[in-house]
Amino acid sequence: MTGGPMTGGPTNGGPTNGGPMTDGPMTGGPTNGGPMSGGPMTDAAQADATQAETAATDTWAPVPAGSGFGPANLPYGVATLPTGRTTVVARIGDAVLPVADALPEPQRHLVEAPTLNPFLAAGPAVWRDTRARLRDHLADRAVERPLVPVADVELLLPMAVGDYVDFYSSIHHATNLGRIFRPNGDALLPNWRHLPVGYHGRSATICVSGTPITRPTGLVATGAAGTGDGVRRQPSAALDLELEVGFVVGPGNEPGRPIAPDDAAEHVFGVVLVNDWSARDLQAFEYQPLGPFLGKSFATTVSPWVVPLDALAPHLVPPPAQDPVPDPLLRAERPWGLDLDLEVALNGTTITHTNLADLYWTFAQQLAHLTSNGATTRPGDLFASGTVSGPEPGSRGSLIEATWRGRDPLRLDDGGERTWLLDGDTVTISGRGGGRDGTPLLDLGDATGTILPARAEALGPATATAAAATAGAAR
Repeated sequence: MTGGPMTGGPTNGGPTNGGPMTDGPMTGGPTNGGPMSGGPMTDAAQADATQAETAATDTWAPVPAGSGFGPANLPYGVATLPTGRTTVVARIGDAVLPVADALPEPQRHLVEAPTLNPFLAAGPAVWRDTRARLRDHLADRAVERPLVPVADVELLLPMAVGDYVDFYSSIHHATNLGRIFRPNGDALLPNWRHLPVGYHGRSATICVSGTPITRPTGLVATGAAGTGDGVRRQPSAALDLELEVGFVVGPGNEPGRPIAPDDAAEHVFGVVLVNDWSARDLQAFEYQPLGPFLGKSFATTVSPWVVPLDALAPHLVPPPAQDPVPDPLLRAERPWGLDLDLEVALNGTTITHTNLADLYWTFAQQLAHLTSNGATTRPGDLFASGTVSGPEPGSRGSLIEATWRGRDPLRLDDGGERTWLLDGDTVTISGRGGGRDGTPLLDLGDATGTILPARAEALGPATATAAAATAGAAR
């Protein structure tokens, strides 16, 4: 939720594998390895791209066995190098390569920037050409040299986010919440199967993985539920996580012109992991009739690596069957589901394992719906899947589901129990694709945040003294 680039805390990378890299220009090779047209990708071009992505293995850069950051991935990020230079980088193994080093001089300005936005605006032909040049560069033994270890750079928020939209597109998540809040009614509201439900979030509080998350404060009901008979301001006692996947937008659309689902690859650059933190008690009191506000706007964590959509070509799969048949503007011919394994760890205990392929509304349909009324998008915009949950208890992507709103506490490996997040808790969302059936293993990195206590000045004089006791009592 940021309107500009934000730095986070120091990031962890892995074992070092060489000394500092020089900032001088390097050669790039001939371009290959993907469709180069600026128009919509055809099924044949998609098949060619999938084959090229699956075959990409050659590199002089050290890539540890079992790493998901090989030549088939090459995710983009923004990093401050040990020299103080801030630039767009690609990750290979446990090191980073400044993308400008693989490009000819006329193209370097697109990636010698503190955000990905200029590169995002350049569009898919430039993205694919750059990806091909990166691969050629990393396969050219004539330019082999030590690269900068990930552990030696500071990873920043990769894009300046202008607009942020969060969807609600997992049928399992929506069904679970419906059963929790409407046990005697229909789990899904009448509109849910007809459109991807969503809302506009706050871009200014989107932060990069590793940024601490301050417990939010707000007004909660203390009387009969929802009546407002008793209200007080307090730190959230029902702080939750949300396992999501985010999609980073490149070139936008013209006002009044929707983006068709099958044109998604011309507008979506890549994928990040997202934790859209939620204060359930604040949200419960405030959300009627207009929806989420302070219960959702205080922080959204994203992973530092943007995995290009081209890298995910081998992982596109048919989505779940949709009934009823969607509106014509939401129909797609191509398979836009994504086979990505997702996990959540709380203080080192894995509490959730699920897969994005279960998402009922695909990212292509989400983008189509977002623009179906004529609304526009811009380079750097972010839209998120909504909480991703599977059908089983161990696959639920939020604590409100996993504990059934506090009824069934989770047991952690350290012997503790949780229904909601406590101060000091660390949540890590991770994701991977492939590694089976001949598809390359792709690592999405992680989105990590640690909860800090609420700030006393956010409570006001009457309630500041109770802050510690309230936060400590959160279960």
